[in-house]
Amino acid sequence: MSGGGPRHGTIVDTRSTGGGPRGALSSYVVQDDEDERYYGFDYRQIVTEGFRTIRPGERVRFHISAESPDRAQFVIRLDQPDPAEYYR
Repeated sequence: MSGGGPRHGTIVDTRSTGGGPRGALSSYVVQDDEDERYYGFDYRQIVTEGFRTIRPGERVRFHISAESPDRAQFVIRLDQPDPAEYYR
């Protein structure tokens, strides 16, 4: 399935890519709730202001890339953590 409307899923993996100025950038894997397929993406696809990161177990809404059907894009975090809890 490529393109189409929004999907829902859960982040199941985070992998450090070693990119960026400090070598700390990550890529992520989301498992689709409906078809249980896995889609990869990197921090650039996270739609947010400021710090772009996601932790395993977080629920997201995303679209499947029309150009690369194994990739997620326009990833939006659904359960924003309390900042005090997130940075412990």
